[in-house]
Amino acid sequence: MTSLTNPRVPVLEVSDLAISYHDGGAYQEVVHGVSFRVEAGQVVALVGESGSGKTTTAQSIIGLLAANGRVDRGAIKLNGTDISRWSDKQLDTIRGASISLVPQDPGSSLNPVKTIGDQVGEILEIHGKLRGKDLERRVVALLDRVGLSEPEFRARQYPHELSGGMRQRVLIAIAITLKPQLIIADEPTSALDVTVQKRILDLIDELRREYGTAVLLVTHDLGIAADRADRVVVLQGGRVQEEGSAIDVLASPRSAYTRQLIADAPSLARSVTRAPATARLPDESAPADDIVVVEQLVQAFLPLLAVDKVSFRVRRGTTHALVGESGSGKTTTIRAVVGFQRPTSGTIRVDGTDLANLNGEALRQFRRKIQLVYQNPYASLDPRQTVFGIIEEPLLNFGAVKRTERRAKVMSILGRVGLPEATALRRPHALSGGQRQRVAIARALILEPQVVVLDEAVSALDVTVQARILDLLDELQQDLGLTYLFVSHDLAVVRQIADTVSVLRGGRLVDGGPVAQVFEQPGSDYTRELINAIPGRNHPVFA
Repeated sequence: MTSLTNPRVPVLEVSDLAISYHDGGAYQEVVHGVSFRVEAGQVVALVGESGSGKTTTAQSIIGLLAANGRVDRGAIKLNGTDISRWSDKQLDTIRGASISLVPQDPGSSLNPVKTIGDQVGEILEIHGKLRGKDLERRVVALLDRVGLSEPEFRARQYPHELSGGMRQRVLIAIAITLKPQLIIADEPTSALDVTVQKRILDLIDELRREYGTAVLLVTHDLGIAADRADRVVVLQGGRVQEEGSAIDVLASPRSAYTRQLIADAPSLARSVTRAPATARLPDESAPADDIVVVEQLVQAFLPLLAVDKVSFRVRRGTTHALVGESGSGKTTTIRAVVGFQRPTSGTIRVDGTDLANLNGEALRQFRRKIQLVYQNPYASLDPRQTVFGIIEEPLLNFGAVKRTERRAKVMSILGRVGLPEATALRRPHALSGGQRQRVAIARALILEPQVVVLDEAVSALDVTVQARILDLLDELQQDLGLTYLFVSHDLAVVRQIADTVSVLRGGRLVDGGPVAQVFEQPGSDYTRELINAIPGRNHPVFA
């Protein structure tokens, strides 16, 4: 076999790569002549939205294309050796040893029935490196190296016993076990809180410097690329739109698509906060019209105190954000606000109604006033229903509405959220992520609520799609006078959409107030940590 170590050539060189998928009886080309290179110790970011071809390109490099995919032409050279037509048996000799993958979803990438130690040690066993006690010691050392506390204990645990950030560290430990020359990091932090994301990216960068490893970073977020990459390759529709040093691409983008990606990335926004909306924020001398009032909310799930004396107010027609990492109490708080669970103690009033006084039919009818849009548009819509049926269903659940009136309402709200009438006959699987979230918003609005609770409603979307949904939400608020309670772990998005914010940590309120005040004068070290974790915010191009 040709040696895969040659200091005179790039670690990775992709030349005129074309890839197609077999679909409906024929192959359709999805990657069209892509070329780039990655030098030793360098980070190159492949950037683009879903469908741009970045993940397909990355998968082809390590020989993990889907069964219906094939490389049609071009070369994939690892240290000068073309591996693009290698068999799985040949590729097995370099996977893990010369090239490793850190996948996107730590939840589905680890075997649920094997311990963490067994999974980290597996690659050492496959390549015949270590056995027995030596193997156990090496596994513990690797878990310690990626920053897991109590590594001996973690080695005996199963994936479900670890947090998302901890599971991602395990995947990184597996990737670096044999000190490969190239790591492909495919959206390695997209499912993580912003502070955990920063720690994971810091870890990858630290390991890159220590081992001299080259990194191919696949991301839809130019903020991450701005912080982490030496070079950027921008893909759209399977074609390279532009390539160059990160600073050149970000400072002087040549393509309209790159300019749009930069404009859409909330972390790269030059303005600190949204423009003041005097129509939304009453004059100080006027009495506050607080449509949502939460006072001293406590929610206990013994022995856990999930929410501990949280208070905030939301003025009618404004957007209030609840911010914090996973486990901060955000979702527990909003479940109480929408009436899904009774608080252990404290008071919640919505439009003057005390939720403690509502039961049975009165509580059910109350929910017409306040509606919830969930995080994941792929899981929150019934795959068996048409879009029309999904949006119509709340009308059927809340009183008798004539069929002709229901149809008129559904078609009207479809148009309001920017979806064509033909969408009504489709099912969720035929829609993009952004279209599905528009359907979820339409379903929430069909009952004409006064308050809409958005639970991480844009976190699962690409930045370009996310920007369109945020624009839609702003337009709907202006037109319909809606009040939003916006739940997020991403302060960059909060800065863009919210008027006021409450910062939660460990179930407690640690900061709050007008967004501009919280960003410019954070009242807690935790808030400062969240702000400093916003990717790209300190890049010289956007400072």
